Amino acid sequence: MNAPRRTALFTVAASAALALSLTACQSGEGTKAEGTAGGSDTAASAQASGSGGSKGSAVGTAHKSGSTGSDAAAGSSGSSGSTGSSGTSGSKGSTGAKSSGGSSGSSASAPLCAAKDVKVTAARQDGPPYTHIVLTAKNTSGHSCRMAGFPHIQFLESHKQDVPSVAKSKPAAPIVLNSGDPAYALVKLSDGGVDEDNEPVSVFQLELEGDSTVIAVDASAGGGLAIDPAKALTGYWTYELRNGADDF
Repeated sequence: MNAPRRTALFTVAASAALALSLTACQSGEGTKAEGTAGGSDTAASAQASGSGGSKGSAVGTAHKSGSTGSDAAAGSSGSSGSTGSSGTSGSKGSTGAKSSGGSSGSSASAPLCAAKDVKVTAARQDGPPYTHIVLTAKNTSGHSCRMAGFPHIQFLESHKQDVPSVAKSKPAAPIVLNSGDPAYALVKLSDGGVDEDNEPVSVFQLELEGDSTVIAVDASAGGGLAIDPAKALTGYWTYELRNGADDF
């Protein structure tokens, strides 16, 4: 009777031990599962953080790209500002300066008019006693040329020196004649009146500045000219006669 009882007790104890063991096992699996789930959550959280970081860096990248775009826009703004430098084509306006400078340059570079380039005529100025004549030199050359200085005139064979020039009649700028254009010079003959020093002249000669060719000028119209060699004067070549500068 004691043996069956011990056997029953051993069976009960073994069953209890098995139950405890199974419980422990289940508890371990639950812990492991929980741990795994916790780990998964942690990994998911880390992944979310990571992707958040990626997103953040993507936003940063987009922002950076945006700012780069701004820089490019600023750059193109700058270059369009430099388009304003095409306003330096306003220095085309400096094209007006070029025309005056150019004309002065062409004046300086125009060749001197030679005797073969012009036709010189003489006409009395005003009425009696005809103290002055006006010389006209017309450019017949077909090209531009420059009338320099004053006419070098000799009225009489007995007076070989040139008629003196009047400094105040000198023009401020070079006298450049286009083809067909005239230049003028005023010449004083005498003080007027009948004077025993006056000599009649029907033809006289002159030379142009820079050319030793003698030009004969006909002065026979109206009975010729009465010249007083001591009083004779000549003005410079000019585009037109000017009051004050040509009063001598």
